[in-house]
Amino acid sequence: MRRREFIATISSAVVWPLAARAQQPALPVIGYLSPGSPESDLLRLTGFRQGLKESGYVEGQNVAIEYRFAHGQNDRLPVLAADLVDRRMAGMVTVGTPATLAAKAATATVPIVFTVGVDPVQFGLAASLSHPGGNLTGLAVLSADLAAKKLEVLHELLPDAAIVAMLVNPANPIVEPESRATKDAARSLGVHLHILRASTAEEIDTAFTNLVKLQARALIVGDDSYFIDQRAQIMVLAARHAVPTISGRREFALAGGLMTYGIESTETYHQVGLYAGKVLKGIRPADLPVQQVVKIEMVVNLKTAKMLGITFPLPLIGRADEVIE
Repeated sequence: MRRREFIATISSAVVWPLAARAQQPALPVIGYLSPGSPESDLLRLTGFRQGLKESGYVEGQNVAIEYRFAHGQNDRLPVLAADLVDRRMAGMVTVGTPATLAAKAATATVPIVFTVGVDPVQFGLAASLSHPGGNLTGLAVLSADLAAKKLEVLHELLPDAAIVAMLVNPANPIVEPESRATKDAARSLGVHLHILRASTAEEIDTAFTNLVKLQARALIVGDDSYFIDQRAQIMVLAARHAVPTISGRREFALAGGLMTYGIESTETYHQVGLYAGKVLKGIRPADLPVQQVVKIEMVVNLKTAKMLGITFPLPLIGRADEVIE
């Protein structure tokens, strides 16, 4: 074989695979929009990927995922949502009410699978739970009911705590229904409730300063992704001031919080992954009923209880899904 022919043969052997790869269809892309961070969403992402896998989709093999995190800055969500829409997503997953509202404003055509802490019908995200219509469906968590229940559980443990504070993020639309429901529960229990607002690390410091001045005996941490990211700061301040805390996410109990009462994140986002798989297979969100999250878990940290000099009643421990000793 002549040298020129040999070079031509080698060249064609290199070019052909490149051309073949170029002709392969691009993977469908799912957008993932969160007000939090990869750290705050760790359990969510684990469940989401499990659900996708059960639906026949594995990230990097037959589906691609574009992640957008606002890192606690909810005002960035509209820009991040618009960016995902511009990338021609096959579908989008949204974490929480602020991200879902941003995605809804960005597109009326891209299928969206959401998790929200409010009534999706009341917030214009679905025509009804059974027939959502439009391009959105997903899972709804009644965060207001859970917030009230957290106070009830806290009161069961600390019946003498007449003054309680609740930390909320004013940038989250669930604040008003959560605060209203918790205030109603406080009145029925004879508890004086103070609402403390914070959306930055400095404001969290200030909230604890005010908590001490108000002589609050315990703290309810509102359900917000930013607080999950700031859980180390919150737990350090709680320990410094010997304030028992209850939140809705097990991450807080693992970080030293006294107890948690809320949804099981991995299982909830497992269902989100299953719905995203259905969307990838061509099922319209309008034909997928909105599911209401009903699985609740309670985690108790006995190590923290011992440090605070608190004894858990046996019936309360018996109801716990996990006990940290």
